[in-house]
Amino acid sequence: MRAPYAKFAGYLAILLVGLAAPLLFSAYQSQMAELWLFIVFALTWDLVGGQMGYNSFGNVVFLGIGMYACAAVQVGLFYEVSTYNNARGGGATVFTFDLGQYLEGLAIGLPVGAVLAAIAAAILGGLVLGMRGHYFAICTLGLGIAAGQIANGWEWIGAGSGMVPPTPPAALGDLSRFYYFLAMALAIATFLVLRWLYTTRFRLAINAIRDNEDKAESMGLKTTRIKVMAWVIAAFFLGIAGGLLGNLKRFIDPIDTAFAGATFGVWMVLMAILGGKGTLWGPVIGAAVFQVVKETTWTYLLGWQRVALGLLIVVIVVFFPQGIMGYFRERFPARFGHRVEEAARPDRAEETTG
Repeated sequence: MRAPYAKFAGYLAILLVGLAAPLLFSAYQSQMAELWLFIVFALTWDLVGGQMGYNSFGNVVFLGIGMYACAAVQVGLFYEVSTYNNARGGGATVFTFDLGQYLEGLAIGLPVGAVLAAIAAAILGGLVLGMRGHYFAICTLGLGIAAGQIANGWEWIGAGSGMVPPTPPAALGDLSRFYYFLAMALAIATFLVLRWLYTTRFRLAINAIRDNEDKAESMGLKTTRIKVMAWVIAAFFLGIAGGLLGNLKRFIDPIDTAFAGATFGVWMVLMAILGGKGTLWGPVIGAAVFQVVKETTWTYLLGWQRVALGLLIVVIVVFFPQGIMGYFRERFPARFGHRVEEAARPDRAEETTG
């Protein structure tokens, strides 16, 4: 009975720390909100890349769709989107949003972004998830680049000049704290949904695809349908994360923010691998470690921060090929769910036969 109580106490401690963090470290609320979103990035990537074995560099497409869709809905409920974007902060029209309008736009925009991202995943998944290995990885990389270029030329959403989400009213209070708690709620919801999902047969199915897709298909699994379902689930949560990130950043650039394959697209992969692919807690730990390292290098190694992150990738590949969780599981198997049965020990076998 101790294990369930210990697990519950651990979850409760994390929740309390999360609730108290913006009060204790108010100067770092934006960075901590970003951390919660990074946890969503890593968890959703690992669903496809770790649990199913399909290394995707295109998940950033769903992040960007959610980002633009949420901002467009927030604006479109009260103003013409093209007029709003063409104004670029000037013109005769003053675009203001009171507290009710801002919250209404956000409440509708986030689920719309999630649904559109999921629909895009269903459509794209049916087209590209028939590919395997490096062919699939390269194809998804191309999808991210193509999406960025489409957004870069689409005037309705601001094209290359980007799009500014609605200005939050003063009545909203501390913007960073507001989005911190929304990001925290999303990360917890994503974690709990995936935790439940991994207790069902769905996890067995995607693990079977990862281990040997041909055998899984020969045994009757509809592999393409399962792969598309996994991508749709990941896209749904990424769409919400994109809407929150766009409002947190306060500016949506098509290349550097919405469809930022060189940063967010790569970081998703890196965080999951750092913590340990194919585990539930690995992406969470990887996201936390990565965010601390990123913010530290941005603060103390400005100008060399990307070199430092490159070195981090090398360290991960050389010293932690199985990730942090894999490293500790290998050295402390009994504490991480891998126990050796007593009857299997040679000395016990001799005692039994003797």
